[in-house]
Amino acid sequence: MEFLLLIVHILVAATVVGLVLLQHGKGADMGAAFGSGSSGSLFGASGSANFMSRATAALATVFFLTSMGLTYFAGQKHETRLVPVAKPVPAQAVPAVPEGAGEKSGAIPK
Repeated sequence: MEFLLLIVHILVAATVVGLVLLQHGKGADMGAAFGSGSSGSLFGASGSANFMSRATAALATVFFLTSMGLTYFAGQKHETRLVPVAKPVPAQAVPAVPEGAGEKSGAIPK
């Protein structure tokens, strides 16, 4: 299920990027008014704004939902992989350091 959600997430992300790149900016109509650009497009002069804007908004919603779904699955995996914490060792169980072990005499304690 997580793999399918990841594939949908990647496809939606690529489609949103494509739709955003296909849309005209707000200043594009001003350039067309002075003759430096073409006002005709595949969807007409104003027909693309409604279709492209709505498609981008719908795909952005799907993108956010798949992001939340992937976050949920990642959290579920993390909870199942918890490692138990080791108990601290009591102070009495720590062995004492033999005399002369810290000196620089070169003698190794046996």
